[in-house]
Amino acid sequence: MAEFALDLNDDQKAVREWIHGFAADVMRPAAAEWDEREETPWPIIQEAAKIGLYSLDFYAQQYFDPTGLSIPMVMEELFWGDAGIGLSIVGTALAAVGVLANGTEEQIGTWIPQMYGDANDVKVAAFCSSEPDAGSDVSAMRTRAVYDEAKDEWVLNGTKTWATNGGIANVHVVVAVVDPELGSRGHASFVIPPNTPGLSQGQKFKKHGIRASHTAEVVLEDVRVPGHCLLGGKDKLDERLARARERAKEAKKGGERSEMGVPPAGGRGRVKNAAMATFEASRPAVGAQAVGIARAAYEVALDYAKTRVQFGRPIIDNQGIAFQLADMRTRIDAARLLVWRASWMAAAGRPFEGAEGSMSKLFAGETAKSVTAQAMQILGGNGFTREYPVERMHRDAAIYSIFEGTSEIQRLVIARTVSGVHVR
Repeated sequence: MAEFALDLNDDQKAVREWIHGFAADVMRPAAAEWDEREETPWPIIQEAAKIGLYSLDFYAQQYFDPTGLSIPMVMEELFWGDAGIGLSIVGTALAAVGVLANGTEEQIGTWIPQMYGDANDVKVAAFCSSEPDAGSDVSAMRTRAVYDEAKDEWVLNGTKTWATNGGIANVHVVVAVVDPELGSRGHASFVIPPNTPGLSQGQKFKKHGIRASHTAEVVLEDVRVPGHCLLGGKDKLDERLARARERAKEAKKGGERSEMGVPPAGGRGRVKNAAMATFEASRPAVGAQAVGIARAAYEVALDYAKTRVQFGRPIIDNQGIAFQLADMRTRIDAARLLVWRASWMAAAGRPFEGAEGSMSKLFAGETAKSVTAQAMQILGGNGFTREYPVERMHRDAAIYSIFEGTSEIQRLVIARTVSGVHVR
C-alpha cells in the first residue's frame, strides 16, 4: 500500500503535462464550437484515441496506480480544458467502472475493450441507472429484469434517463430490479451488447451546461440478453439476494422486538447495491472534474484582474477583488486535498468510514459553482458574454451539485455516517 503523499512522481508529472498540452491545444480551441453545436465531439475523441488518451490501456494504467492520484490528476487536467468535451472523453469510464465494480474478470476482459473501440473505430459506452421517477431515490427504480430460466436469458423492460452516451453507446450497462420486495438491495447490473434488439434512444436532452456531452433517455422494450450478461453472475446474485432477504427478516423481527421494548438484533454487514457501488467508486473522480473547472475559471479571473484597469489601476489592487481571488484559490486547493485523500483511500482499499468520498464530491462540486460565479463577477459584463469562457464554465459547473449524487444526498450520506443516525 502506497503511503499518502502530495508529491506526484516523475511519471505522473509527465502524464499531467501531456494531458495539459492536449487540453490546451486541442480541447480549448474547440470548446465554444461544440458547446454551441450540442453534439458529441467525435473528432476530438478520435484525436484523443490516436494519441492513446482515449483507450482502455491508458485508463487501466491510471486506475491501478497504487497512489490513487493518477485518475483525479487526469480528470482535473481534462476538465480544465473543457467540461463538455472532457465528459465526452471520460463518460465511457463510468460504464467501465460499473463493470469493474460488479463484474467477473471474464466480463471485464470481454466488455470493457468493446466500450472504447480503437483509434480507427472509436466507440463509447453508457451507464444507465437514473429513471424518470428514480433519481436520488434508487429504491424507486422500476426497470425490471426477469430471468427466463428455459433460455438462460434476462428480459429487461423500462426507461432510463440522464444517461451519458445513452442510445449512441456501443455497450450499455443497465441497473435493473430483479427482486422488487428488497428495494434497492434487489438491484443488479447488466451489460447490453451492441445492436441488441429492443434498446433504443428516447429523448435527447438540451442542457444548461456540459452541452458537448450527449445525454439522453434509454428505452428498453423486451430486451433479451444472455445469462452471462448479468454482472457478477447468477450464483453471486442469488447469494447476495439470499443475504438481503435474511437481513429483511431480521429487520422485521427487530421492529417487532423494538415494539416490545427489546433492542433489535445486530446486522450481518452491508449488502452491496449495484448502482451505489459504481457511484461510490466514481465520486472522487467526479470531484476532480469539478476542481478542474474551478481552477480554469480562477485562472481566467486572476489574469483578467491583473490586466483590467479601472480608476487608474489594475482591479486586483483592490481588496474587494484580491480577497475574492484568495478565497477562490483556498477553496480549490482544499477541494483537491479532499479529492486526493478519498482517491488514495480507495486505491489503498480503505473504506470510506467517514464518508470521505461524499465529502470530496460535495465540497468540490460546490466549490466549482461558487468559484465560477465569482469569476463571472470579477469579469463584470465581460464575464456574462460568450466572448469569455467563464460563462460557459459557470453553466458547466452547475451540474456538479446534481449528478453522481446531489449535494443534498452527499450531505445525507455524511450526516448518517458521522452521527450513526438514520437521518431523513
